[in-house]
Amino acid sequence: MKAEFLKAKHAEGLGFDAYIATDPNRAANWQSKRDAVSLENSQREYLGGLIRRMPVICLSGIWCGDCAIQCPMIAAIADASPLIDLVFLDRDEHADLSNEVRIAGGNRVPTVIWLSEEFEFVHLLGDRTLSRYRRMAATQIGPSCPLPSFTPPEDENVAVLAEWIAEFERVQLILRLSPRLRKLHGD
Repeated sequence: MKAEFLKAKHAEGLGFDAYIATDPNRAANWQSKRDAVSLENSQREYLGGLIRRMPVICLSGIWCGDCAIQCPMIAAIADASPLIDLVFLDRDEHADLSNEVRIAGGNRVPTVIWLSEEFEFVHLLGDRTLSRYRRMAATQIGPSCPLPSFTPPEDENVAVLAEWIAEFERVQLILRLSPRLRKLHGD
């Protein structure tokens, strides 16, 4: 994906409030989930201390249950840092982008695309974090499929939020250690 394409897509995106306002029937549910997200002080401090700007695109569906749980978390993460420039795009309205980032042959949501400050592709994660997949596998696949020796935490949302923050950290470290960006910023 070319930076110009990603930059244009990012420019078309909506902030969290504007995005959920596109479906007034579901907006209250999304907002209540956003209001319930609570970052720990250490998480807030880490995110507030980021150095590199990160444009982020979240392909989503306001109708999607997984999106209604995870997108408010992602928005809360972005709210904690002025350098995270998060926008939301509807997967179906932006099929040109969604088709570029298919996962296992499908257009999944939410799919988060992290970019450099110059809108170069850096990282992608969709459609669920590892904790969420482990929980789903334990309930849907059953005992015939051995799972790693992992016991999901009682509060899966806490684990999912921590994993999303870890992805933002991963991207920040990629950007901080990029020789090109270090030269550009003199660090």
